[in-house]
Parts: sequence; C-alpha cells; structure tokens
Amino acid sequence: MIHHARKRFGQNFLQDAGIIYSIVALINPSAEMQVIEIGPGLGALTKPLLKNLDHLDLLEIDRDLVAYWNQQNLQGLSVMEGDALKFDFLAWAQSRSKNGSLCKVVGNLPYNISSPLLFHLVSAAAAIDEQVFMLQAEVVERMVAPAGSSDFSRLSVMLQARYHMEQVLKVPPEAFDPQPKVNSAVVRMIPRADFNLNGTQWASLERVVAAAFSQRRKMLRTNLQNFSDRLSLTEVELKARAQDITVARYIEWAKALVK
Repeated sequence: MIHHARKRFGQNFLQDAGIIYSIVALINPSAEMQVIEIGPGLGALTKPLLKNLDHLDLLEIDRDLVAYWNQQNLQGLSVMEGDALKFDFLAWAQSRSKNGSLCKVVGNLPYNISSPLLFHLVSAAAAIDEQVFMLQAEVVERMVAPAGSSDFSRLSVMLQARYHMEQVLKVPPEAFDPQPKVNSAVVRMIPRADFNLNGTQWASLERVVAAAFSQRRKMLRTNLQNFSDRLSLTEVELKARAQDITVARYIEWAKALVK
C-alpha cells in the first residue's frame, strides 16, 4: 500500500533509523508492558515496539491506515479507529493494567492537535506510568520551561503541576517524510507521585492560570483582579507577570480559591 501523508491529520512519517532506535530505547518496551501508540502512521515505531511487547494497541483516525494495519495481521496488535481527542485513555489504562505491569502512552503526535491532546491526557494520568511523545520542538520547550523564562506559559504550569517532564531528544525535519517546516523534539512525561489536587482544585488551577496568562504583558494586579479578595498576593506578586510565578505558588492559589 502506498499511503500519502494527509495534511488534515497533520501526518509526517518518521523515517530516520537512528532516531527511531533512540525513541524505542527510551520507551524501553518489555513483554508485560501495556502500551498504546497514538497515530502509528506507517509503523516506524510500531514494528520495533511490537518485537519486544506481547501486546500493542494502536489508535488511528485515518481509515486507510486502520485498514492497512488490519491487513497486516500482526500477532499481538490491536487496531482501534478513533479520534485521540475523544478517546477514553483512563478506561483503556484501567482495562489493560494487570499484574502491576507498566502502562505507557507513546506516539508521534499530530502537531495540529498536540496541546489539546496533552490536556485531554491529564484525565488519565493517575492510571498511566509514562508518556513518551514526539512533538513540535517549540511546544516541548514551553512544556519544560522554568518559571521566569519567556517560554513559561499556561501549558507549562498545567503540565508541570501534573508531570515530571524532560526533553530527551531533538529531531530535525530531515527525519520525516514529508519534512515538516519546524524542528521536533521528544519529551518524557512521568505523572507526579505527590500530585494531590482534587477535581475542584484542578478546575480552580485552570481558572487562575488562564486568568494570569490572559494578558502576558500585564501585571498580575490587573490579570488577577477578579480573584484578589481571595488570594493573598504580596506586593512583589502584584507587580509580577504570569511567567514569574512558580508552579507551586499557582497550586497554592488554586487551593485557596476553593477553601
């Protein structure tokens, strides 16, 4: 089958053998591990992963690729047709988890939906041990940026509140066919063991972070004025901008708002 990458699905197929080897080594598949790969494409990661796994689940939105994988008849492979933004990753993890085996979500994520997909996956973090994704390098830089950096954003705060994250690999456009116009990077995300926000507190964190970053150039005195009566902002914080506040402090504010 000859499959041409589709722009509407953000398809760029990985083909650099060295990069593929590095990503598979990072995922470190073993027989008992439960893994779902988002957007397998033509199988750059799929086949090497399957060599080391008893079972591998694929989630693919492109009907032609679903048909392609079903025709392969590979032992231990399950193919699910669906939109990753609507897929219930928590139910998947809970149904797959057995004998204390590790549960991982991996993939070369479509760059056009990467941020909403990362937020969607947060709801399953309690049941997942690790996520390893290839993304646009600019997005990964924002994900791992420290407070005080110009890349520190709403995405940084929300994801760092839930995960330990590390950029582990840089990937040039030449590693793909067709070549994207941007650089890519691989990020490893491990859910925090010390995460202790309930659903109401998490929603509160979303609200306060969205407000803080709503106008990046403005001081928090302006951006958080609707919350000021319930948050004990110091004089320094009132004059600060959203990117100057640590994740831990945002979490304190989120808890204070629901007391």
